Amino acid sequence: MVALRENNQIISNPGRLTIKTVEIAAETTAIRCLDWDRDRFDVEFGLRNGTTYNSFLIQGEKIALIDTSHRKFEQLYLEILLGLIDPARIDYLIISHTEPDHSGLVKDILQLAPSITVVGAKIAIQFLENMVHQPFKTRVIKNGERLDLGNGHELEFISAPNLHWPDTILTYDHKTYTLYTCDVFGMHYCDDHTYDENIGSLEEDFKYYYDCLMSPNARSVLAALKRIEKLDIKTVATGHGPLLQHYISEWLGRYQNWSLEQAKTETLVALFYTEDYGYSEQLVRAVAHGCVKTGVAVELVVFNNAEPQEIRELVTQASGLVIGMPPQSSITAHAALSTILAAAHNKQTIGLLESGGGEDEPVYPLRNKFQELGLTEAFPPILVKEIPTQATEQLCDEAGTDIGQWLTRDRTIKQIKSINTNLEKALGRISTGLYIITARKGEIQSAMLASWVTQASVNPLGVAIAVSKERAIESFMQVGDRFVLNVLEEGKYQGFMKHFLKRFAPGADRFVGVKTYPATNGSPILAEALAYMECEITSRMDCGDHWVIYSTVQTGRVANINALTAAHHRKVGNHY
Repeated sequence: MVALRENNQIISNPGRLTIKTVEIAAETTAIRCLDWDRDRFDVEFGLRNGTTYNSFLIQGEKIALIDTSHRKFEQLYLEILLGLIDPARIDYLIISHTEPDHSGLVKDILQLAPSITVVGAKIAIQFLENMVHQPFKTRVIKNGERLDLGNGHELEFISAPNLHWPDTILTYDHKTYTLYTCDVFGMHYCDDHTYDENIGSLEEDFKYYYDCLMSPNARSVLAALKRIEKLDIKTVATGHGPLLQHYISEWLGRYQNWSLEQAKTETLVALFYTEDYGYSEQLVRAVAHGCVKTGVAVELVVFNNAEPQEIRELVTQASGLVIGMPPQSSITAHAALSTILAAAHNKQTIGLLESGGGEDEPVYPLRNKFQELGLTEAFPPILVKEIPTQATEQLCDEAGTDIGQWLTRDRTIKQIKSINTNLEKALGRISTGLYIITARKGEIQSAMLASWVTQASVNPLGVAIAVSKERAIESFMQVGDRFVLNVLEEGKYQGFMKHFLKRFAPGADRFVGVKTYPATNGSPILAEALAYMECEITSRMDCGDHWVIYSTVQTGRVANINALTAAHHRKVGNHY
C-alpha cells in the first residue's frame, strides 16, 4: 500500500517545525509533526536526525483520533486538525499511552470537543485525570476489546504494558489492516518520507531506539509480539518516525530476535519504580541503561501495576535488584516491598535510590533489611534532594554499569582463562599506543584510557577507536558527539595510567588532581599530554563486545616534536 495523497504541509521556520497530513488508508489520515532540530529526547537519547510525532484520524460513521502531539506543535496541530474536521464531531480520542509527547494536546482537544469519549487502559485514564484536572467521558478498555466505528472500521485493542509505559495499548483497524503502535516499532527519525522505503538509512536509528527504549523490557516485547502474531498487518502506524509498510516482517523480526537474545541472557536485573511519582522512572531507566551496556538483561516493574505473584517470580529469577523508593503513603508499594524482601536471597546484589517525590520511603532502613538478608550492595544509595541534572543521570547510568559488571565478573574471568594459547598469544603481538579519551556533554564529562586506536583515513583525516560497550564513556561516544584524543608520551605515562585505570565510584569526577584546559569543542585537554586531537564522531560499527568509533579530526597540536608515543605491548589478545 502506498500513500494515496498528501493534503497539506505547514512549515514554521522558528525551530524548524513542520506538519504534513497524508491519507494512509481509506478514510484514514496521518498527521505527522516533524521536529527537524530536536537533538535530545529524555535521558536515553542523543538525537542526530530529529524526531516526529504521529497522530491519526479515522473517519467512519463514528470518528476517532488516535493520540495527539507534543505541546510545542499546539498552534500548528490545532490549525491543521481544524482544516481536516470540526473537532466537535470527533467521537473518540484513543490514548495509546500518556507520555506528554503523545498526549500533550489532550486538554486542547477536550476544550474543542467537550463530549468526546477518551479511550484507554485503566491506568492511562487515571494518569490523564491527574494531567488535565477536568472531568471528561471515558471508556476503559482491556485486551481484546473492540470498538466499531462503522463503515468497516472495527478497532481491536491489544494490551502492551511496559512498552514503554505501563499504560500502553496498541490499536488494530480490521478494515485497513493498520496497527497503531505509538512508541513500539518506532524510531527518532525526521525526513519527508512517510514510509520506510529505504531500510538502509533507517536501520541504525531503529536499533538505537530499540536499545534505549525497548530492550529494558524485552520480555514485554515478546509478549506483545505474541499477541499480534495472527493479525494481518499492512501498515504499522508508529508514533515516532516513518510508518512501516515495505519491510514489516523484517522490522518485527528484528524486535523478535533482539528480545529473545536479551531475555535469554543468564543474568537478570529487576528494577522497580513508581509510575508518575517524582523522578522515579527517569532515574531507574538511567540505571537500566547502564546495566544493559554490560550484557545483562533487565526487567522494569511498576510498583503500582504489578501483581504479587509476578514480583515474587521475578525476584526469584533475578541476580540483581534495583529499587526506586516509592511514596510512604502507597499501600500497594509497601505490599510489593514486602514481597521483594520475602523473595530476596543472599546471592543477589542490591541497589537503592531515592525518587525525589517528596515523601520517599526512607532508604537506609530498607538498606539495613537487605543487608541483614546478606545481599551485596552494588553501589551506595543514590540520594535525590533536588531536580535531577545531567550529573544525576550520569551517576545513575554509571551505577547501573557497576551492578552489571559486578554480576558478570565471573563470566569475564572465565573468558580470560578460556584462551586458545597460540591464537591469543599471536593476537597479543599487535602493539598499540596509549591514549586518554576525554569528553564533555553539557555539564558532565568523562575519560578513559585507550589503546586500540589507529588512523583510519587521510581524506578526510580520521581515526578509529575501539570502545568497550560497558565503559562509562560509551554514552559520550554517539554519532555527532565530540571528544579529545590525548596522546601519552613514552616514559611519562605511568601516572596517567594509574589514575585513569583505578575504579571510580558512580558519578565521581575523573579529573580530580589532573591538570586540564578546555578544547574548542569543550572537552578537557590533558596539559601534560604529548599531543592532542579534537575529534567529531561520524559513524559507529558494532563489533561484538566493542564499538568501533570512527571520527574526523578537526584540529590538534604536538607539545614535544622529538618525543615518542607511549607503546602498549600485551602477552595475549583476549584482554587489555
